[in-house]
Amino acid sequence: MTRTLTEYGRDPLTRLVTAISAVALVALIAGCQSTPMPPHSPAPAALPPPPAAPTPPPVAESRPAPPSVTPPARPGVQSSSAATARDYRRDGARHLYQLNAHRIYTGKLPPLLYAVGVLETELDSRGQVLRTSWLRAPRHAPEVIAEIENTVRRAAPFPAPARLGRVTYTETWLWDKSGRFQLDTLTEGQQ
Repeated sequence: MTRTLTEYGRDPLTRLVTAISAVALVALIAGCQSTPMPPHSPAPAALPPPPAAPTPPPVAESRPAPPSVTPPARPGVQSSSAATARDYRRDGARHLYQLNAHRIYTGKLPPLLYAVGVLETELDSRGQVLRTSWLRAPRHAPEVIAEIENTVRRAAPFPAPARLGRVTYTETWLWDKSGRFQLDTLTEGQQ
């Protein structure tokens, strides 16, 4: 039995499958598009160095410090009671925001960002960074890749994942051309 195209359009199931296929195709095509960066775009502004810690006064007698396995904990670093990696992501994002308050983009981000990266971070039971791995690196901005990795490592120790023991969580970094950023977990959205 041969059907014409108009006969296929009458069947509700066929119309539904056709509509879903069309939407999926449009989404696939839209996801493959990218906006190329201008050939001579200026590099983002250099970030100021972190403030130097005050130098303690000299001590008359100094003894070498005993070897330490982990760096000393920062004052105020708490433990996390998150039960899943997804829950821990919020604690990790708050920790990064607290340590980088001067670098957080406040308000809604512009429609076009300089870089977007997805970084997976593995932490041990004390909140020390064991490993970072890019799931989606902003290859067009290698300076952003390096800065994000350095920011994560400098932020250690993170809140200790008390209930999880150790945790591997994923965060999306939204980077503005000014050098400031937001994390997707705590973003204020885009214009």
